[in-house]
Amino acid sequence: MTGIALLTVPTADPGDTHAFQVLTESGYRADDLVSVIGKTEGNGCVNDFSRGLAAAIWEPRIPEAAVTVFSGGTEGVLSPHVNLFVRDEKRYPGFDRGLVAAARRSRSLDPAEIGRAAQIDTVTETVAKLLAELGVTPGDVHLVLVKCPLLTSDTITALHTAGQVPVATDTYASMGFSRAASSLGIAVALGECDRETALSALAGEADVWSARASASAGAELDDCHILVVAESPTAANPLRAVHGHMTDAIDLASVQQLLSRIAAEGGTVRQIFAKAEADPTGSVRGLRHTMLTDSDINATRHARGAVGGLLAGLKGDGAVYVSGGAEHQGPPGGGSITVIYELPTPDRNEAP
Repeated sequence: MTGIALLTVPTADPGDTHAFQVLTESGYRADDLVSVIGKTEGNGCVNDFSRGLAAAIWEPRIPEAAVTVFSGGTEGVLSPHVNLFVRDEKRYPGFDRGLVAAARRSRSLDPAEIGRAAQIDTVTETVAKLLAELGVTPGDVHLVLVKCPLLTSDTITALHTAGQVPVATDTYASMGFSRAASSLGIAVALGECDRETALSALAGEADVWSARASASAGAELDDCHILVVAESPTAANPLRAVHGHMTDAIDLASVQQLLSRIAAEGGTVRQIFAKAEADPTGSVRGLRHTMLTDSDINATRHARGAVGGLLAGLKGDGAVYVSGGAEHQGPPGGGSITVIYELPTPDRNEAP
């Protein structure tokens, strides 16, 4: 069991480590970090080196067991920031449960495995280990975040030279295949589908998605960095989470339903983790969109900007974690969403 606290800290640039000062001022140490989840101000595509810079700065400074997940792209009002998931085993009076989290790195993936069955299996196995480590069931889980590798021009060339066939010959397309395999691995681990169905979905022959999966791809790693966030009676802290999905990029109602549940408990929103994608049909609620046909700006960037604006308006600030490319992470054209919130301290005269 690893009870957690969550600190969200704005960043001035991808190499900004001011969050360590905030960590110390909040009574924690770097050794307490479970995971660092950040948004960096790159383009979120293959050549987004802001992610690699942030990872290179943070990873030598955090525990070996901790993982980083940096998602590039802060289009529109999205603001660069880091979310620190911090180990906090304190039992807060008045609470009989709380959020827990655990993180792991998977084994390194061979480039030929990216976007294929081996990646699904690797993510499934790693998530299963994390559930066992936390002592939680799939039903307790609210969010599984994965940072996964992509194919570069060099790895694609190397595969061809070795007589192997990559999942894609386009580096940008490989990001989508990697996210898809990771998300389906999460779905299998959480019991949302079986392996055979996941393989069919990866081949485009089955409709499978998870409202608790969040995967982003990058060139800065060759393994998968995985964080599981769940609720457990073994912890006693004020943090809780709700999860759901947006049916499309303007699905305000679904988000408001989640926020209404939080408000009914007197909770305060601490962070929103969401996935976004351009609707693959080319329209949203019957009206044509141009996100997929814009030759200047990638569709994932358009989607982040649109969903980011909607969620920032509801949260009240732009430090929202919105990641583009939602293959099997919510319904097509929509996206998964998890809201972490904090409950007020119970009155001493009230039962927990």
